[in-house]
Amino acid sequence: MLEHLDQQLILLINSSHSPFFDKVMYAISGRVIWAPLYLAILIYLGFKYKRKLYIVLIIIALAITLSDQASVILKNITMRLRPCHEPALAGIVHLVNGECGGLYSFVSSHAANSFNIALLSLLFIRKRWYTISIIFWAAIIGFSRIYLGVHYPGDVICGSILGALIGWSMYRLYELFDYRVLRDKSYFSTTEDHPPVN
Repeated sequence: MLEHLDQQLILLINSSHSPFFDKVMYAISGRVIWAPLYLAILIYLGFKYKRKLYIVLIIIALAITLSDQASVILKNITMRLRPCHEPALAGIVHLVNGECGGLYSFVSSHAANSFNIALLSLLFIRKRWYTISIIFWAAIIGFSRIYLGVHYPGDVICGSILGALIGWSMYRLYELFDYRVLRDKSYFSTTEDHPPVN
């Protein structure tokens, strides 16, 4: 039942293609194009967390590694074929530039990694405008994977949940480390931790 629904949804979205949106979604699904965004996030975190930035970067690196590797492990466990590799959908799925990706699809690594970055960074930044923007960014990346015919909606939804859970867990780890260790070290203290006394 769910698998049938997944197939119907991807065919609905994937069939609504056009040359313009093929280019847009292909670009959105890329990695290099988002390098300026990642750099901007890191610069903002540097200004906000100052000497704690090194710890923040370690947390981010661990979160991305966990998210990416967990999604790959799940792919190899479930061995669900990508829509573009599924014999039942052969000749039906529209591919952009003939790219299909690896053999397995569950879960989407793009969705896991983008929602991991989104949730972790919004917890560090805590600005309403940023929260809305970064969740939309992660969602459109997930949608692009469905549009391109390389993932089912279920792959993207479950990947998003996986990435978000890892991002939240790693932030909780940072909070615990910050409370137990960093606040006791004057070197890592920021003005937010110890406001000036008038």
